[in-house]
Amino acid sequence: MKKVKFLWLFFALLTGFFQAFAQQTYPANDVANSVEGCYAFINATIVKDAATSLQNATLVIRQGKIEAVGTLVTIPKDAIVVDCKGKYIYPSFIDVYSDYGTSPVQRGGFSFGGQSQMVSNTKGAYGWNQAIKSETDISKTFTVNDAKAKEMRSNGFGIVLTHQMDGISRGTGAVVSLANEKENKVLLKEKASAHYSFDKGSSTQDYPNSLMGCIALLRQNYLDAQWYKAKPVAEGTNLSLQAFNDNLTLPQIFEASDKWNVVRADKVGDEFSVQYIIKAGGNEYQRISEVKNTNANFIVPVNFPQAMDVEDPTDARYVSLADLKHWEMAPGNPAAFEKNNINFSLTSFGLKDANTFLSNLRKAIQYGLSEQKALEALTKNPAALVGMADKLGSLDAGKLANFLITSGPIFYDKTVVHQNWIQGNKYVVKEDGWKDIRGIYNFVLNNEAYKLEVKGDAGKPTATLLSSDTTKVDFGLQDKLVKLNFSLKKDKNAPTRLTGVMSETNWSGTGQSANGNWISWNATKISELPADTSAKKKRDDMADKKMGQLTFPNTAYGFKELPGQETILIKNTTVWSNEKEGKLENTDVLIKNGKIVSIGKNISDASAKIIDGTGKHLSAGIIDEHSHIAGTGGINECSQSVTAEVRIGDIINPDDVNIYRQLSGGVTSSHILHGSCNTIGGQTQLLKLRWGVNAEQMKFTNWDPFIKFALGENTKRNNLTNTYSR
Repeated sequence: MKKVKFLWLFFALLTGFFQAFAQQTYPANDVANSVEGCYAFINATIVKDAATSLQNATLVIRQGKIEAVGTLVTIPKDAIVVDCKGKYIYPSFIDVYSDYGTSPVQRGGFSFGGQSQMVSNTKGAYGWNQAIKSETDISKTFTVNDAKAKEMRSNGFGIVLTHQMDGISRGTGAVVSLANEKENKVLLKEKASAHYSFDKGSSTQDYPNSLMGCIALLRQNYLDAQWYKAKPVAEGTNLSLQAFNDNLTLPQIFEASDKWNVVRADKVGDEFSVQYIIKAGGNEYQRISEVKNTNANFIVPVNFPQAMDVEDPTDARYVSLADLKHWEMAPGNPAAFEKNNINFSLTSFGLKDANTFLSNLRKAIQYGLSEQKALEALTKNPAALVGMADKLGSLDAGKLANFLITSGPIFYDKTVVHQNWIQGNKYVVKEDGWKDIRGIYNFVLNNEAYKLEVKGDAGKPTATLLSSDTTKVDFGLQDKLVKLNFSLKKDKNAPTRLTGVMSETNWSGTGQSANGNWISWNATKISELPADTSAKKKRDDMADKKMGQLTFPNTAYGFKELPGQETILIKNTTVWSNEKEGKLENTDVLIKNGKIVSIGKNISDASAKIIDGTGKHLSAGIIDEHSHIAGTGGINECSQSVTAEVRIGDIINPDDVNIYRQLSGGVTSSHILHGSCNTIGGQTQLLKLRWGVNAEQMKFTNWDPFIKFALGENTKRNNLTNTYSR
């Protein structure tokens, strides 16, 4: 019996031994290291989440996870203790819109008159259009890029949701850490999201070549995918449609590069009962009510436009008022989401210089974004969005050891990010200023006593020698090595050059005096500097920044407030009725609820706004039966001879100044047609020209639908010398 027990014990120990080492499948060209990686960070201000801060607290991590956090934490005996007095610890940031670790995308396109490509040239059992890339699985091609990761770590990020930004249906994204480890270590969630856009990306296929074509293709793909669920024999195997259906169970993220694309994307989603998470374009503040009505979660960028160069008056003529207003108001975009109770995360994507992320974020705070909401949008919200709130987004026991150590509150201008710990590994961002050496020192130079004042930023301090005269010191600090160069007045500006080593409270070293003699010196800290309130005052001043005047649309000639319907009585005008009554002199016209209710003489209405029409003429508005205004992303889908599926109604641009110009010429309604580049173009849209409203508010309801047909050389293209002719 004892022998059996011994064998079982031996087997259990042996199993445990192999389990301990079986987790490492990659051989290490190094000495075996069994250290568990336990650290205790003490005396810190720990910001567990946007709502919870702990003073003089301790954070304990072990094997890449948080073991304990609080003010009464027992420090493990095997822990490496890091004193964080004066430091702040935050959860590392999460960016849920990134192409980190992906391959560069080479843009495709459509060449008018070029060689035609009607179907996909992708090898395999995939769909007919190569702009639909639902089968893309970034976890299979993701590659760690430490140069890019280092850039993002310096801005506070520890986790990203990355995907291949290519195509209309882009496949799946993966959650990865920014640790400099093998791919198998940093890949945290293989299929975390499905991604979409209105951009065909690298596709070299002709179709689509317009925004309305992209929308039509996505809409058709939803219909095809629904049909494919029944595994129709006629289709065979279609890996693109299968992947599209499989991906519908994931969070659906749509890149919208503009406020109106937000509305367009949401409309497609509503048609197929899909609620997108929308990556914003940055100008949503201009139509925030329409944005709110989508009921979407948003991913908001902080890539605010740079100031335009208007020094040269000739160049300044080409800078539009719309661009100037957007430059002025764009930093208020995140605050607009907060003020309207729209849930959002923040992204660094789109910045030309990644190092401007924190400064741009601080500018957004200056324009009204609260610090609490900013932190939530970088931690809690994105963690929930990718379904990993149990592992990320706050500093709680059991979660990944992803955190920042900073010199002060993260959103203060002069705060330095010292370290970014990811999966329990330390990544140094900027060690300068880790130990705050600022203060007053007794400074002894060859038995002569002075006072040395060290002040300025903790990461870049300055020094001044105080005696009967005040002497500026050229001060240098690297790790624990210190250099001091100065010229005392008595030495007739000849320099004294000193070097030394810094300990906890004492500095000492040697150097050369002004006359070239070798001397010794030492400095002992005797007091701290008085508290500096200038940073707080600056923060208070920043909070007073106001946005400019928003207009509808936010361009030239926009309304400060949209005009509403009024009861209007036009008196004593000449009415051109366009009916059998002909021209009516000295006639009154009463308008209520947007309609003419009475035409005649001596009409009265106490509630009406009176307009004196004496000497004026009143006629019905002009109707333009064939117009190409108010469209965006191309008025033609020229890629195929028949494109009856595209809809002008999908691409109406309410901000087109041609609406304003048409109104000034008396046009009140326009029939917006597809162009004439193909035999059967797209579905048309009848508009009532209402300047300042959204696209849906301009469309006539219950109107008879039309479609565009065309003939002639533009359609035949037989004047072309290549195979594109028809």
